[in-house]
Amino acid sequence: MSRTALSAGVASAALAAALLLTGCGPAAPAPAGTWGSSAQGDPQLVLEANGSLSGTDGCNRLMGSWSTKGGTVTFGQVASTRMACPGVDTWLTDLATAKVDGSTMRVFDASGAEIGTLKR
Repeated sequence: MSRTALSAGVASAALAAALLLTGCGPAAPAPAGTWGSSAQGDPQLVLEANGSLSGTDGCNRLMGSWSTKGGTVTFGQVASTRMACPGVDTWLTDLATAKVDGSTMRVFDASGAEIGTLKR
């Protein structure tokens, strides 16, 4: 193999690698983990890597499933207890989807309206 052909082959491989890497862009933050506070009366979600979730809306216990596609977290069937908790905003029971932006999860209801945020 000639030196010119070898140089052209190396240059082609380097160009292909660069194009692949620039097309990837930064990876979206992984949604698995704990979101919110464990303080009494505060909402919290724990998203397990296996797709299950648990948590609280600040009053009621939540359990269910989640998945992610294209940067959107979609919550599957989520069951909750139905206790009356005067003075506690139970907005998290209306979760349908979420988007993760760094250390903040923005939570949306089924209509697409943002209903709250949780910090990691």
